[in-house]
Amino acid sequence: MSTDTSTVLRLDCEEAIAEQIADLVAETFSSDEAAASTFELKPAERKEGLPGWRVEIFLTASVSEEAVRALVATIAGAEVATAATSTPIEQRDWVAAALEGLAPVRAGRFLVHGAHRRDAVRVNDLAIEIEAALAFGTGHHGSTRGCLLMFDRVTKARHPKQILDLGTGSGILAMAAARLLHRKVEACDIDKDSVLAARGNARHNGVARLVRPVVASGTSHPAIHAGAPYDLVFANILARPLRGLAPSVARVTQRGADIILSGLLARDVPGVLSAYRIQGMALRDRLDLEGWVTLHLRKQ
Repeated sequence: MSTDTSTVLRLDCEEAIAEQIADLVAETFSSDEAAASTFELKPAERKEGLPGWRVEIFLTASVSEEAVRALVATIAGAEVATAATSTPIEQRDWVAAALEGLAPVRAGRFLVHGAHRRDAVRVNDLAIEIEAALAFGTGHHGSTRGCLLMFDRVTKARHPKQILDLGTGSGILAMAAARLLHRKVEACDIDKDSVLAARGNARHNGVARLVRPVVASGTSHPAIHAGAPYDLVFANILARPLRGLAPSVARVTQRGADIILSGLLARDVPGVLSAYRIQGMALRDRLDLEGWVTLHLRKQ
């Protein structure tokens, strides 16, 4: 990670506006330039008279703060954009501190932890250790944990053999599948830094032979086509790209395949389900966790 100083813009607004701003930032800038996250404030953190949701927009030096404020204004108005607070941050400190402060995540048979919490690993855990230097793209814990829990449920009755992880991030889901099933897992991400991090994490966890992530948009990579047809697909990304991926997922999966989707808010579910039902996939299970929804679909 670079040690260049970056900036984080913070603003409070309604949930729907917060999600629209985050989506617009993702559409306008590459992940090397800017990234946005949204979350609900705890009651004690809320300021009187202000909405209960916050947007944090992380900018690199290549993006002007004025340009981002102008973008925010198109959705939330000039007053909200002007009121956004600006704080300089150091990327290396931000990444390391984020992981060091992260408690182990337990999900069924799986435990995701940093090196500083190896003491949390139990005898029968399928443990996945994420290094501080390779913590790029760990994502929303609610959605990642939801996927792990759903995967834990699915694999108590079924044993997938051909597995795909779309939008792998740090590679957590791909590594979980490799550890549990002892099968090769095809994995991809549109962001090259995420792919490098996932490869490093796979080496660190002893599954590099089974998990070899590639840079790809959706299913558009020879390695992904070569691994098809899949009987298990993970896609832990945002609602809009999930909807757009439905036809591609249908093309690379076999009949009876299990599809685990997350990165969704409750309001996103009807649109995503509709897109996948059109492709012949039916809802089997749903899990709501920390504001995020995980869906289990099966191809008919």
